[in-house]
Amino acid sequence: MTDTHIDREVLSVLREVMEEGYPELLDTFLADSENRLHELQKASDAKALSEAAHSFKGSASNMGAVRLAELCQELESGAKIKSPSDIARLVADITGEFAEVRPVYENEKHHAHTH
Repeated sequence: MTDTHIDREVLSVLREVMEEGYPELLDTFLADSENRLHELQKASDAKALSEAAHSFKGSASNMGAVRLAELCQELESGAKIKSPSDIARLVADITGEFAEVRPVYENEKHHAHTH
């Protein structure tokens, strides 16, 4: 089954490259994502929104969260032109998508510690 949310290949590579640092990388990603979500939710102008979306997109794509990265990209490029209701919907989508993938990373972290 192909996972539309997460590119597992990216995770395998990260796991090999990072070795003991992998769980910490996952931790950092989860913590950063939380912060970026808050930034998105409280962003008051297009600039703040697109910057938060941009940095979130970068970390999401580094971590193989492909769908999350796509949504962030959409928000980043649309921050200046989309209507407030479209933006609110995208932020909600991003929040939902993160909630969807979060357990995968939590699970990775758990397994990384047990190997």
